Amino acid sequence: MNINTPPNLARDTMPTMRQASDDLLQSAGKALESTRDHANDALDKAESKVRELRGSVDPMVDMLATKAQKLARHSLDLASEAKDRAEQSFKRAAGVTTRYVSEQPVRSILIAAAVGATVALLVSATRHRNQNRY
Repeated sequence: MNINTPPNLARDTMPTMRQASDDLLQSAGKALESTRDHANDALDKAESKVRELRGSVDPMVDMLATKAQKLARHSLDLASEAKDRAEQSFKRAAGVTTRYVSEQPVRSILIAAAVGATVALLVSATRHRNQNRY
């Protein structure tokens, strides 16, 4: 055991960090899926309206509507690809962070404490400034 390594701290912190990153990733995935479902519903409704109007619509408008639907579907595909890339990037970052915390637990604690102190100071300064306004 290393003198600088608190015995249970790294072991206790790792599952919490991993769970938090998994929860965040799952929430992002659910949000994207919900957005995709709503967009698909809207596209389906628009498509049915286009079919209803097709008999009386000018051929140029019909062509534009088809292109708009293709563009919307393409945009959804691009958003899905972006989500996948973001997930992979997040997983890599979580892995690197987890490895760093397990290899450098004391340094990780000091960094976390410094970040926490900085955030606390910023919040305190903001509250103090807002209280002086009123």
